[in-house]
Amino acid sequence: MARIGDIWVYLATSPLVWLAMTLAVYLAGQWLFQRSGGRAVFNPVALAITLLVLLLLLTGTPYTTYFSGAQFIHFLLGPATVALAIPLYLHWERVRRLFLPILAGLLAGSLTAMLSAMGVAWLLGGSPPTLLSLAPKSVTTPVAMGIAEKIGGLPSLTAVLVIVTGVIGAVAGPALLNGLRIRDDAIKGFAMGVAAHGIGTARAFQISGLAGAFAGLAIGLNALLTALLAPLIVRWLHLTP
Repeated sequence: MARIGDIWVYLATSPLVWLAMTLAVYLAGQWLFQRSGGRAVFNPVALAITLLVLLLLLTGTPYTTYFSGAQFIHFLLGPATVALAIPLYLHWERVRRLFLPILAGLLAGSLTAMLSAMGVAWLLGGSPPTLLSLAPKSVTTPVAMGIAEKIGGLPSLTAVLVIVTGVIGAVAGPALLNGLRIRDDAIKGFAMGVAAHGIGTARAFQISGLAGAFAGLAIGLNALLTALLAPLIVRWLHLTP
């Protein structure tokens, strides 16, 4: 048993081990998701995060050690985001026809995401740094952390809130939209992208290519609009530290 422990200690220092572990737990989550018939509670991203956290806790592995391997996947986030332009290009004619509804939905969604989260936290007695950290929680992680830092929030807290928001959106979003009898995949995808950024977009692609294209559009536009509106809202609410 001691030998097995020694072997693990040796292997755990290799970045490729944690890269392989990350891919393995995601594939396991994807397998469970498919076996469940696509049930939202078996969202592969949520399952992968849970399994990785448990694995790190059980093995006593520091996050810095894990990230030395996972950084390869992190690097691919940039190219993957740019690649979202491909399905968007394929559905460009539909985007052009819905230009005004897209702008209206973007403004409503962005303001609702910021003000509702900050309002609930304020009612529950949240501190100003917590409120500021919540403001960009529906924006993709790198942008959200940058916004939080600029307005006086805590980037590390924002990163966690962004992930939680994405997972909840991916799990509950499709059922909520179906419950509201929204049948248009373009509307579903745009709503998922505005509310749940990249994780919601991944779920939107499981609905259809059209939903994924509009979700990808929503990610970029919501990041831009939130970066512009968040400082104004913070000053309007007199939360500037």
